[in-house]
Amino acid sequence: MDIIGHLTRTVSPAVLGDDRTPAKKNLLEQFYAIFAARLADDDTYSRFSNENIARDDQSFYERVWMDGANRDRVSRELAGAHNVDADASRGLVAMAAPLAYHEIKSLAGTTPVPQFLRDNLASYQHNIPAWAGAVLPAGMLAAAPAAGKISDTTSTAPLQREEEEKGSFMKALLPIVGLIILAALAWALLRGCQENPEPVGTPVATEQQQDSRDDVQAMAIADIEPASLRIATGEANTLYACRMNVGDEALQTTVMNAMTSTFGEEASKCRADVDDGFATDMPAAAQLATILPILKSVPNASMIIKGDEIIVNTADASLLDKLVSDLQAAAPGMTVKAEGPLDLQGEIDNSLAAADVAMTNLGENPDPRDVARALSIQVINFEVDEAAIPEVNKELLDRAAKIITEVPDMKLVIIGHTDSQASDAYNMELSQERADSVKEYLVSQGVDADKLTTKGMGETDPIADNSTDQGRFRNRRIEFVVNDESVSANDGMLISNDALDPDLNPLDSDNDDLLPDGDDPSQGTVVDPTN
Repeated sequence: MDIIGHLTRTVSPAVLGDDRTPAKKNLLEQFYAIFAARLADDDTYSRFSNENIARDDQSFYERVWMDGANRDRVSRELAGAHNVDADASRGLVAMAAPLAYHEIKSLAGTTPVPQFLRDNLASYQHNIPAWAGAVLPAGMLAAAPAAGKISDTTSTAPLQREEEEKGSFMKALLPIVGLIILAALAWALLRGCQENPEPVGTPVATEQQQDSRDDVQAMAIADIEPASLRIATGEANTLYACRMNVGDEALQTTVMNAMTSTFGEEASKCRADVDDGFATDMPAAAQLATILPILKSVPNASMIIKGDEIIVNTADASLLDKLVSDLQAAAPGMTVKAEGPLDLQGEIDNSLAAADVAMTNLGENPDPRDVARALSIQVINFEVDEAAIPEVNKELLDRAAKIITEVPDMKLVIIGHTDSQASDAYNMELSQERADSVKEYLVSQGVDADKLTTKGMGETDPIADNSTDQGRFRNRRIEFVVNDESVSANDGMLISNDALDPDLNPLDSDNDDLLPDGDDPSQGTVVDPTN
């Protein structure tokens, strides 16, 4: 996925709202290319690299182009090229700049933003109009054939406008000269690194090969999901649920240290999915020591931290307003908002669409963990007290059956979960029936039954609070994990058979595998003796 395409899908809808006229969409698309080229300059980026840029900071555009004349020229030229009012153009780019900045940072991951943008120059360079050479670092402007089309969004009007100041031709020429010089230096450096230089006429790599490598790199980076943390509190300042998705163990340790500092031994409830498909940084990580105690002080509350957003909820409306206010003050660089009302059909539709994309992106011979993640994205919305699979989920499960059948040695565990709105025994039975129902359907579609194991967890492993509609909805779920005897239960997508059974977990309060806790001398704190 190219950078411009990503920004068009993520930022443009937020900027334009309902006014998605082609002219304004094209204006923003071209602005993203100019903006990315500007951020590729180390000196420009260093001015605000250590700041927490708010998503609604419209003054950020002024800090990207400190020169007022250059800043005005960007919005003026874009307005003229796309037949948009000049004032509207200034407003659009001012709104888009901070949002695009955050998206680009997310795409870059641990790579410095300027380096990431220079490495992926080919994915957006062709969208930069010729006039932008005067407001960009040298070498960012792509050379185009005479009378050729520079990009799909570039106006066909003459490049030299009547109001341009004298010397603008030379300004536009300078980046091209710089590009030629840089190319020559790069060629000289490459030849100097070769032990046995080839004749000058021998190409090192074709332009097509380089573009292919750039495209692969851009797609790999774009596929990385932001790291996330999802926690819920119970009564009396307790930790009720905790899940995290992180890109490496270093970030996992950072988050766990903050959780332990706030919740003590209860932090052991946190389950982590550590995988390079997630980002290795979390914008809120530095503020966790302040954020977590605020949430802990509110009973029956939930919080989701993902990217630059914090979404919170609680059954008490007055506490919710204060929680949002307190968290925004504690983390001014984050966007904090209350979770909206549950849109059941929207959640189902969105989950199926996201799962469909994830399944499509698996490719050949997929990692079983990725298959499990893709399947877990979907919401299987069983009817109340029922275990029949809804028709809407069967198409995705049919695709999964084909993949599971074709991939050797793929063994998955299907885990059923419920909310807390029934007795423990009833929920345990219902969750088992629902997990069994999914397995039976996959087997009916050709999957070897030995590849699938099921487990009902009832309400024992929540991922959200049970005091709100949204929390209960998230707790009613089917999860898929990889069945691997060699790993621990703390890995979100690899799990051992023993770890699936809370009765065999010495740290679990419901350890009655052989004896009821009332008859167990250890009261469920150790595994019961087997003799």
